Amino acid sequence: MAEIKISASDGSGSFAAYLAMPKTKPAGAVVMIQEIFGVNATMRALSDWVAEMGFIAVSPDLFWRQQAGVQLDPDAGQDQWDKAFALMKGMDQDKAIEDIQATIAAARKLDGASGKVATMGFCLGGRLVFMAAARTDAEAHVSYYGVGLEGLLGEAGKIKAPTILHIAEKDKFVPPEAQAKILDGLKGHPQVQAYVYPGVDHAFARMGGHSWDARAATIANGRTAELLAKVLG
Repeated sequence: MAEIKISASDGSGSFAAYLAMPKTKPAGAVVMIQEIFGVNATMRALSDWVAEMGFIAVSPDLFWRQQAGVQLDPDAGQDQWDKAFALMKGMDQDKAIEDIQATIAAARKLDGASGKVATMGFCLGGRLVFMAAARTDAEAHVSYYGVGLEGLLGEAGKIKAPTILHIAEKDKFVPPEAQAKILDGLKGHPQVQAYVYPGVDHAFARMGGHSWDARAATIANGRTAELLAKVLG
């Protein structure tokens, strides 16, 4: 487990990314896109898990344009949430997608990389994955409980790579009417599979978190692993 530096494509500097390597190479890479809490212990653990599945995991610090090195804990009180929401509101999401594309390009060239790359994101990262599916050249995309996807449906026609959306039925940030819009707007899309997990809340796949649901997370993660194995090899 290490940290690498990636140059921003707009020439404004460079940003850090957490790197977890698999035992066997060459391997496909997965760009791991953070929740609103930064590249914290959860994102690092998820990246390690992806590496254990046999893929290179790269988790870029997408808050670097505001504050580098953010690592907040969602289970440590309201203060952490307030900071996280302030950072999310201050994020230029179009620039974040540019940084994700720069990370995809860097991941293709890593020592031991096969050249194939997927994206996987959670919460804010789940939203950015949908945007990345429409705007980047990664080979596959996995979104966990992405927020505000109903406002991005106009970009769905640009999605050309296999994409999975994991949706929590009781997501307090994605109400039923938003879910209905998302499902309706993506119905029949040849590349997008949307799965709704009954009875679970936002962040159901964050192990040890307040909304952790082992059954839903295991089913979702199985679908994720299957797609990554199929596309990345």
